Amino acid sequence: MRENISIGLLGLGVVGAGVAQIIENHREKLIHQLGSEVNVKSVLVRDPEKIRNIDKEQTHITTNPDDILKDPEIDVIVEVMGGVEEARQYILQAFSAKKHVVTANKDLVALHGPELQEIASLNKCDFYYEASVAGGIPILRGITGGLSADHIQQVMGIVNGTTNYILTKMDNEGVSYEDALMEAKDLGFAEADPTADVEGLDAARKMAILGRLAFSTNVDLEEVEVSGIKNLELADLEYGNTLGYTMKLIGSAKCKDQKVEVNVQPTLLSKNHPLADVKNEYNAVYVYGEAVGETMFYGPGAGGLPTATAIMSDVVEVIKHIHLGVNGTQVTEPRFKKELMKADQRFGQYYLRLHVKDEVGVFSAVSSLFNELNISFKRILQNPIKKHEVAEIVLVTHQTSLENFNKSLNKLKDLNVVLDVKSYYKVEGDVTSEMARTTETL
Repeated sequence: MRENISIGLLGLGVVGAGVAQIIENHREKLIHQLGSEVNVKSVLVRDPEKIRNIDKEQTHITTNPDDILKDPEIDVIVEVMGGVEEARQYILQAFSAKKHVVTANKDLVALHGPELQEIASLNKCDFYYEASVAGGIPILRGITGGLSADHIQQVMGIVNGTTNYILTKMDNEGVSYEDALMEAKDLGFAEADPTADVEGLDAARKMAILGRLAFSTNVDLEEVEVSGIKNLELADLEYGNTLGYTMKLIGSAKCKDQKVEVNVQPTLLSKNHPLADVKNEYNAVYVYGEAVGETMFYGPGAGGLPTATAIMSDVVEVIKHIHLGVNGTQVTEPRFKKELMKADQRFGQYYLRLHVKDEVGVFSAVSSLFNELNISFKRILQNPIKKHEVAEIVLVTHQTSLENFNKSLNKLKDLNVVLDVKSYYKVEGDVTSEMARTTETL
């Protein structure tokens, strides 16, 4: 058994510093658990003069990646520098040098995960990325380990803390999107440029990774359907509350008959659903398995120490493999050839808000249109806007195919009594109370 395992850190930002801190503060526990001492030998940084919370006498600080990638004494590379192509090249060099790699880089894994996994295996190296999805929540190991014998049918979750914080403020306090985003920036939950978060791109990367692991098939990032929260109106959140829903940006991956669908979209979630109570910057992932039924993983989705904890769980796994001599043997090839669900195979409930003429016979015309497509309504709200001789109608459908719902949207736009299709959203986990089965007029 090796007495000492050396780590090379690529990056020393908040997460990298967290990794170094955990290794230093948990040194005795790691020795007890692994039988080896673990140390950070070298760290790659961009600015060596920047003050850093690390013992420079024990750790070599460098701006030259070769000092790490070509050091024969370094066993494990931890990549926390971010970016895609530069990080990818460093990781490929690490595998070529027979070094194992742990990363938190969701962008890299979403785009190049299968390629890097294959090259790691060919070089008998480990490649782990637990921290790339949901920060400190051990969801990837939960899927590939704890639930590996089950047939997972659905993975859905709140996997972006920035948008969850914004929607919590909007939903619970009636704060506008702009004000909630500004508050999230002030608190450090949102970046100066929040585009990747609020447009759903960050969540899409994570769902591509989750879809691959849950369904044992390659899900490409461009196959994830994405819509964000920038255009949400408080009116829809208020109607949602009236109907028993809360608005969340939900990443969803489903598999049926070996056909998959993966998407990220604002979703009206029943307040009875386990994910409905996940508030502020927290993340949670709900997994439904054929055998286990419902499970949910909850915790901080970001932050230096939570993310570093996930990274260190991978590092510990790699070191155990080093001692056993089984590195690079844990990879499972995709089991199924990828096939995406078509619109007529995708079923769900939908919320729809319309502005219509405030006159007799309007609802009859609207309902006839939906009847032609075999779409029935679970909830109906009607609110006259008398100043403008306009009525607002809110509908929640029963289960219908995406194909038929899309047809209804196109037909509504051509209906002369419909002035505007204001909004429409997916509904998940609908309520089953007696109140929810009534038709209501405001």
